[in-house]
Amino acid sequence: MEPGVRSRPRRGRRIRFLIVALLAGLLSPPVHAQGTLRVAAYNVKHGLGLDSVISLERIANVLRPLDADVITLQEIDVGTERTDRVDQATRLGELLGMQAFFGDFMPYQGGEYGMAVLSRLPVARVVNHRLPDGEEPRTGLEVEVRVGPEGRRVSVVGIHLYRTPEERLAQADSLSAILDRREHPVVLAGDFNSRRGDRILRSLQAQDWFVVDKDGPAETFPADDPAREIDFVMLRPAESFEVVEHRVIDEPVASDHVPLLIVLRIW
Repeated sequence: MEPGVRSRPRRGRRIRFLIVALLAGLLSPPVHAQGTLRVAAYNVKHGLGLDSVISLERIANVLRPLDADVITLQEIDVGTERTDRVDQATRLGELLGMQAFFGDFMPYQGGEYGMAVLSRLPVARVVNHRLPDGEEPRTGLEVEVRVGPEGRRVSVVGIHLYRTPEERLAQADSLSAILDRREHPVVLAGDFNSRRGDRILRSLQAQDWFVVDKDGPAETFPADDPAREIDFVMLRPAESFEVVEHRVIDEPVASDHVPLLIVLRIW
């Protein structure tokens, strides 16, 4: 045989190779999503509607039809004067039949002000991450849940950035750095008080956060005539998720924001 010339398999061998390759493909187990996760995010303004009525029952009635597995709630009171000393996180959990976790920002009117995450999925860990202080203290509330029959780990993190662009940028970058240590998928959802294209969202996108586009109208504030998109859901890493739907819920009275719903398949 001359140098550089490869022997070519006889026709019968080529056919056998093809049959083996086909059988290997047919016998390989199919790749399936490891579970579906429904997440809602809602800035509820301590239950204060645009009609000046405080009603957690109304907030629960807005959220119940969404059938969410996890809900991030911004502007939650626990034991404050303005909301009659009610533990709003616990009460909303009771109304919706979900576990409730409160992340405090600061003392307020004899109680605490912060946010909450509700879950109907098994919870492995809860961490309230303290972020750089601005005009008001802020945190990111992380709840690690188990999704699907295989119990895939996913962190759902509630966020409410505030107030100036400089403060929001420091808070966003700090939380992103903390969550960068996670080896499992992360959903970041809530009120960013920032818009698409501004430096806060650009910074997060540069840190590999995927900002999910909404189906239909994207504006989330004010609730009675939405004109600004300031509430978002972000994912990292993007390849761990398939977005089934992501939409704004039309609700003009219960709060000054409208809620979001996202449905995800986890890979």
